[in-house]
Amino acid sequence: MKNALPPLHPGEVLRGEFLLPLGLTAYRVGKLCGVPRTRIDRIAREKIGITADTALRLAKLFDTTPEFWLNLQTRYDMETKAAEIADDLKHIHALGRAA
Repeated sequence: MKNALPPLHPGEVLRGEFLLPLGLTAYRVGKLCGVPRTRIDRIAREKIGITADTALRLAKLFDTTPEFWLNLQTRYDMETKAAEIADDLKHIHALGRAA
């Protein structure tokens, strides 16, 4: 049995690598980004994901790239969905190049 870590939600990264170390609140980040505090709070609490709009805003604020945020979200989505449909995926076989 594989002892894999649970998928990393982008909110965990936002919280652990940006909000807490920089002493920022969801209210402050929301204000600086021009979005409701609730959006930032819900991302940081891992209730919602990162949209392209939010990725662009967070990238500008934290001097990262939008792709950084979207890649975190995509990886989380893929890992979560893969685990959810693992049994279904076992029954799908590649057609190969000849098909």
